[in-house]
Amino acid sequence: MIYLSSTQAANAAKAPEEASRPAQSVLLSGPDVEVWLPGWLKPYWDFLATYPVVLLPVLVLLAYGVGRAIQAFFSRFVHKLTRRTPSEFDDQLVGELNHPIMPTTIILALLIGINYLTLPEFLQNLTIRLLYMILLVIWTGAAMKVAHIILEMLSGNRSRFRIVQQRTIPAFDMALKIVVVGASAYLFMLIWGIDPTAWLASAGVIGIAVGFAARDTLANFFSGIFIIADAPYKIGDYIVLDTGGRGMVKQLGMRSTRLLTRDDIEITVPNAVMGNAKIINESGGPWEKERIRLPIGVAYGSDVDEVEALLVRIAGEHAEVIQQPAPRARMRAFGPSSLDFELLAWIDHPELRGRILHELNKAVYKGLNEAGVQIPFPQSDVYIRSMPGKD
Repeated sequence: MIYLSSTQAANAAKAPEEASRPAQSVLLSGPDVEVWLPGWLKPYWDFLATYPVVLLPVLVLLAYGVGRAIQAFFSRFVHKLTRRTPSEFDDQLVGELNHPIMPTTIILALLIGINYLTLPEFLQNLTIRLLYMILLVIWTGAAMKVAHIILEMLSGNRSRFRIVQQRTIPAFDMALKIVVVGASAYLFMLIWGIDPTAWLASAGVIGIAVGFAARDTLANFFSGIFIIADAPYKIGDYIVLDTGGRGMVKQLGMRSTRLLTRDDIEITVPNAVMGNAKIINESGGPWEKERIRLPIGVAYGSDVDEVEALLVRIAGEHAEVIQQPAPRARMRAFGPSSLDFELLAWIDHPELRGRILHELNKAVYKGLNEAGVQIPFPQSDVYIRSMPGKD
């Protein structure tokens, strides 16, 4: 005669019923602990399996101990390794991965113990699905937090990951959340025995309809991603559009770019327009300084060396004109009624250009008058050959 353990007998009794039952998700059977259980423990396991009410709390206590042991390993060994690095992000990463360990081990223990309870099939399946759902929610939240921490770590290494920056983190964070939520939704359907094929087909049709309805929004969104990746300008830069608009970039969003003009007027430009426009970045280049040009005309007969020295001295005396590179003056052309000069000077920020030009224009006019240099202006002579009513 062949004797079967209680577990083997229970499985043998369930075998014909499972064979006649339609195929379902393997999740409903729960983890099979006897597959990896050592041989010397099987007699004790078979004994406890005959008393499921005792087996369940024993499994929970064992799972609690295993969870505490794993958490202690993370706290003592892995945390010591992360302390050697200057960054705090790896400590946060280990901390976030450490939180779900305890509930995961306890839920796995409950899934194992439920298989040995004499529950109705509907109630057992519902309990297993609910436990898997709790496990899914726990790890979905942990995955979102871990993804955000990884993005923060990548943004700190700008030399290798230039596209991941502080201003681009919300976009990547949202994309990763969509991926995590999508994977969680797929697992949700598997847990509850829902066929995902029909839902994916419906999502494809809905996606096409939404794409046509929101094509402008999608164009702005993708243009914002390309602007962030290409970085033709950044927050704080002074830019000039091909339409003539000029201002400081105050906000670079996924849908639009906001400029603040010198009149304290905020202009919102869609990213699709910014992506196709010719943009002059006055703050670009090796530094943020900008060179201003001041055209000046003096009368013929003036001492050109004296005019050049006078212009350079006036620019050099201005407190907000940079001395390195030093200001300089150039004679550009012989005009119709004047000798055309140009004063070139550097300033620290593009937004100072208007006021400094105003002050330099006044200083140059006063300086030329004091030096006796004549500033020509257009004039016309009218000759009257004859008056009406005169011979």
